[in-house]
Amino acid sequence: MPGFAVKAERDQQVKDRVSAAFGERITAIEQERDLLCIHVKKEALHDLLRNLRDEHGFHFLTTCCGMHFPGESQEFGLVYHLHDMRAGHRIRVKSRTSANDLEFQTATDLWPTANWMEREAWDFFGIKFKGHPNLKRILNMDDFPAFPMRKDYPLEDPTRQDKDDRFFGR
Repeated sequence: MPGFAVKAERDQQVKDRVSAAFGERITAIEQERDLLCIHVKKEALHDLLRNLRDEHGFHFLTTCCGMHFPGESQEFGLVYHLHDMRAGHRIRVKSRTSANDLEFQTATDLWPTANWMEREAWDFFGIKFKGHPNLKRILNMDDFPAFPMRKDYPLEDPTRQDKDDRFFGR
């Protein structure tokens, strides 16, 4: 594992090179605790992921998952955690979009493991992936009418008749 100074230097190198290559398409670069986080416009997400893999050595996709922030103009998004195993370096990439434009370019051409992660984001958040080889539900039933990880999804079944709320302090 690299020391703090080595990690800080590597983070700075990534910041400088990514900022130079992507300019205005990068909306923010910040340090979230000990993890470098790059916020990128949706249109440039796939290019940034390719750049981080090919030019910076982030060959391992740790995770890709959805986000939902109801009430914001760009209420949906994706988070990618990437890992350069040789250098022991990790970074986070975030991209946001509106509910009206809920489709991202697939990353399965960069990392085959993105297949299952993107299917999970589709299943739980309703985020579509253009070019995905098999975008279908992974854990919920195919005819399930909702996306349960969205924050507007009801916590309880409103049709339930067998529960008396008096016993739950309501």
